[in-house]
Amino acid sequence: MAPPLTITEASSLIAAGKLSPVELTQDCLERIEALNPVLNSFILVTADRAMADARAAEARISKHGPKGPLDGIPIAHKDIYNTAGIRTTGHSRLLEHNIPEKDATTVAKLAEAGTVMLGKLATHEFAMGGPSFDLPWPPARNPWNPDHFTGGSSSGTGAAVPPGLILGGTGSDTGGSIRGPATLCGIAGIKPTYGLCSRAGVLPLSFTLDHTGPMAWTVEDCAILLQAMAGYDPDDPASADRPVPNFRAEINGGVKGLRIGVIRHYHEVDHAVGEPTRNALDDALSVLQDLGAEIRDVKLSPLADYAACAWMILTTEAYAVHEPWLKSEFNSYGELLRDRLALGGLTRGVDYVQAMRRRRELCVEMASMMAGLDVLVTAVQPNDAPRIDEVPKWAMFEKPSLMAPFNVTGYPAISVCTGFGPGGLPLGMQLVAKPFAEPLLFRAAHAYETATPWRTRRPEMKVEASGVA
Repeated sequence: MAPPLTITEASSLIAAGKLSPVELTQDCLERIEALNPVLNSFILVTADRAMADARAAEARISKHGPKGPLDGIPIAHKDIYNTAGIRTTGHSRLLEHNIPEKDATTVAKLAEAGTVMLGKLATHEFAMGGPSFDLPWPPARNPWNPDHFTGGSSSGTGAAVPPGLILGGTGSDTGGSIRGPATLCGIAGIKPTYGLCSRAGVLPLSFTLDHTGPMAWTVEDCAILLQAMAGYDPDDPASADRPVPNFRAEINGGVKGLRIGVIRHYHEVDHAVGEPTRNALDDALSVLQDLGAEIRDVKLSPLADYAACAWMILTTEAYAVHEPWLKSEFNSYGELLRDRLALGGLTRGVDYVQAMRRRRELCVEMASMMAGLDVLVTAVQPNDAPRIDEVPKWAMFEKPSLMAPFNVTGYPAISVCTGFGPGGLPLGMQLVAKPFAEPLLFRAAHAYETATPWRTRRPEMKVEASGVA
């Protein structure tokens, strides 16, 4: 198979009449057929729908030209996004036969942009319980080494992008569920500002922490997807009623003169990362500095403060979502999710209220610190991907999450690849900007990405007559 295309590359070829959406979709379906038995990234492939979408795009483009950069581009959705007439399960036995009547708002917006829908992608059960081996579908596996973990909960999207099963896809992020898999699978993924993208029609986990957003091979591809996904939606009470900017308007502006703060104590002290991750992050900061950015060390409250606040809110709100089923269908959940959800039933009202009060203090602290900065940088994951059968049930509580602060505050955060560890598995960093400063965030991340060689390397999954080697 030829190397996969990015959205940017495929869009340009389609617009020039050098690539057919039908041929591109067929290529993706062939990759899915060959590689998904190993990766388990899809739990439902909608091949007939995909080909119908592709033919419609091809006819439309041949007559009128592409309606935009996503016209004819094959994508897929994390299986917590409702898809009208197409099964949406949350990767759970409880919704094994659930068929929504209406698309999630973001699904409809991406369809309107002309995308080709290839199917539904694996997730951790209800975006929290995984990797689980006691569900109707197996967990997704890392394309750089299928014995290893993808991160979660947007696991299927993370696994499907690197080998080109999809050109991009949707994820959700409540405590790191876009950025974590993006890092461990070596792709780009952005958790937008809270309220920028609608959550209507997306299975909830935590009412005040959930974010929807895109994942793709490059920063620019994420910007293209976000352009279609973003916008006010009255069906989401948290949706921000404000104009959507052009996310690629500044993308080639570079970082010269940008003030970049580094929260070193997060990844050096509060949750000390492994040497390969730290070295890759130091190298990335050197690249940004060489490109003209001003690098400053900054301090915030201990990472544990942000993480404890996040997990108190998340577990309480998740329990509130699932309490009726937990009381009537407890054993229908996978073991990991039911045990994690049960914690929320032990929370006192006063504990939740105090967590929300502490959240407000942390938001004020973050805003004050960011007043003199353009971008923040820190690690995403402490190490490269562990073996999938060695992920502890309570790993999320063993050390404070490096991603949680930006769910607590709602700030936009993007994960980009910073190279590879000794075993050939990806490493990454996250860049963070002020609320609704996604154009600047894309600009900084794109500058780093295009100054480094990491986007030229894809996983070497060899397709043989008997399957995948």
